[in-house]
Amino acid sequence: MKKNILVVIFSFLTISIFSQSTLPRFNGWLDDENFILEIKNKKNESSQIIYNVKSIKESDYDVAPSVSFSSLMPEGFSAPRRGSHVSADETSIVFSKDNNLYFFSKTDKKIRQLTANRSKENNPRFSPDGKKVAFTRNHNLFVVELETGLEKQLTTDGSDLIYNGWASWVYYEEILGRSSNYRAFYWSPDSDQIAFMHFDDTEVPNFPIYHHEGEDRSHGYLEMTSYPKSGDSNPEVELGVYNLNNNTITWASKNEELEYLAMVKWSPNGERLLFQQLSRDQDVLEMYKMDLDKGNIQMVYQEKQKTWIDWLNNIYFLDKSDGFIVQSDRDGWSNLYHYNWEGKLVNQITKNDFRTYGISKVDEVNNKIYFNATGKSSVESHLFVVNMNGQNQEQLTHTSGWHRVTVSPSCDYFIDQFSSFNNSGEMKLFNSKGKVIKELGESKKDINQEKGFKVEFFTIPSTDGFDLPAYWVLPPNFDKDKKYPVIFDIYGGPDAGGVYNRFRNYTWDPIYEEGVIRFTVDHRGSGKFGKKGLDYLHRSLGEWEIHDYIEAVKWLEEKSFVNGDKIGIQGSSYGGYMTGMALTLGADYFNCGIAALSVTDWRLYDNVYTERYMDEPRNNKEGYDYGSVLTHVDKLKGKLLITHGAIDDNVHLQNSMQLISKLQDEGKEFELMIYPGNRHGIRGAKGRHNQQLGLNFWRKCFDLK
Repeated sequence: MKKNILVVIFSFLTISIFSQSTLPRFNGWLDDENFILEIKNKKNESSQIIYNVKSIKESDYDVAPSVSFSSLMPEGFSAPRRGSHVSADETSIVFSKDNNLYFFSKTDKKIRQLTANRSKENNPRFSPDGKKVAFTRNHNLFVVELETGLEKQLTTDGSDLIYNGWASWVYYEEILGRSSNYRAFYWSPDSDQIAFMHFDDTEVPNFPIYHHEGEDRSHGYLEMTSYPKSGDSNPEVELGVYNLNNNTITWASKNEELEYLAMVKWSPNGERLLFQQLSRDQDVLEMYKMDLDKGNIQMVYQEKQKTWIDWLNNIYFLDKSDGFIVQSDRDGWSNLYHYNWEGKLVNQITKNDFRTYGISKVDEVNNKIYFNATGKSSVESHLFVVNMNGQNQEQLTHTSGWHRVTVSPSCDYFIDQFSSFNNSGEMKLFNSKGKVIKELGESKKDINQEKGFKVEFFTIPSTDGFDLPAYWVLPPNFDKDKKYPVIFDIYGGPDAGGVYNRFRNYTWDPIYEEGVIRFTVDHRGSGKFGKKGLDYLHRSLGEWEIHDYIEAVKWLEEKSFVNGDKIGIQGSSYGGYMTGMALTLGADYFNCGIAALSVTDWRLYDNVYTERYMDEPRNNKEGYDYGSVLTHVDKLKGKLLITHGAIDDNVHLQNSMQLISKLQDEGKEFELMIYPGNRHGIRGAKGRHNQQLGLNFWRKCFDLK
């Protein structure tokens, strides 16, 4: 349940910010003065053009990288989205087919098979020089030379419990991220070395997932997964560097007092290899640089907080200046800090009381940093520029909304892709001073307005000083003299807000056309109030989220057009947990709810995510008890629908089964739907069934005609 990840289910369809848009697509800067736009004609056919920022003229762009690999390959071959990798110059691709790797070049348009093995190869990655490909097989690390076809095995101890360059499940889910596809190896910039993580799952408990059908449909089988729940042992992790020139592995020393090791990163010049370590309680973080010859380490960054610390994901290596820039919320808000390679703080670059999202570009020639941040409104994103010494900060975008900005290589220009609640999109070219040079496109299609929906943003004051950001989507033909049901559409996890001033299509769910108000509000721990708000959630998941949602219900009930007896809530994953808590702990305020793929007790979820906020169960029994839906089941009096995938490997079906058992013991009525063969997300035909199930539930709950 990595934060800011929403499960694809009927209540959380993935929708592009610019869906239903006529905007061109920005495909990157070619150089300091030219960028690429992809445009579509009336027949929906795409073509690419080059824009020159000096002449403001366009020309055709038709070079090899713009042609898809699959369209050039022989019949029977295609380049899959996963299991493939494109070379740095975009002229070659390596991909997996029938458990083997193949190489294809746009130059000669020939397919070449690289491996011939019954075991599957995973995560092929070109070396930076494009001459080699690294991959994992049977949890060992391999390299194949493209010119000779010679394959070299780099590690030999891979097994069902030992992984080289392949992540243990909890690291994949909660630390490295799903986009890693379990990859845990990293080429050096000079292509001579590969850093890799070595995992040992021997002490990690197994969790059984039952599949109801086997290959013959008569016998089921158990899938065993190394899954550490709260309080369980973690995988042992080591960092090794394989030198392809002398065929040796150097193992990094590490701080044995810190539990986790991750975030392996080469400096651009390849002279330094960095990694981070985090304590079990995740309140102490240290970053080290490694001696590539001996494995000795030197600490270059340390941070301690009273609650928890997030991994340093945004690190920028300086080329002309000494050191690096990190992003941390240690002063209460996410800000930028400059450190040298000896681990000394050079200066705090930004000192804002609002959130920084990340660095867009660093101009070391002029000592300027371009970064993205909310500005004074917590629901927006803007481009700022500041001097390296922290002076002369300036906001470069000003229109209220969400600005997705790409700065040119020279930092003289930037492309701004903008939208807001009621503006479906604009694209403009600016100079570095924030002056518009060229309007590149404007979306004139607002699907929400066309369908009669009205989107409004506001804040809701809490009784203890938090102005909670919220918005609602009023249904077509809204009449303030009528009474309307309301559905809270939420996720609700720590630092995982849902209220952002950007355009989205809200017409996808038919229930909102039937006279229902869609409502979303962010609680104090959503990230909108910095670390001060987040820290309320420490050791008390569930308590303050529901407190703030109840505050929102009270505010809604004051509106003449809101039916206070028809307040619903729906969500999946953490949102399912929130729904369960709302219908039990908040039973006096919420009347109906759909809890999908839900955590029901934090003792049942993985330790990395859970202990970040709750600490270990043995150290926080009171918090775990109060934050469990099972504790509050006796309060349920509304209508509850529980849905879950039968083979969910993230939030195990065990969560819903324990809730069901408790509900039965308490004599409570509820509805249940299990989806066989589905994991953490209900898809395909069963996904359509799930959506219709939810629609029928709300019609029945709200007595809609």
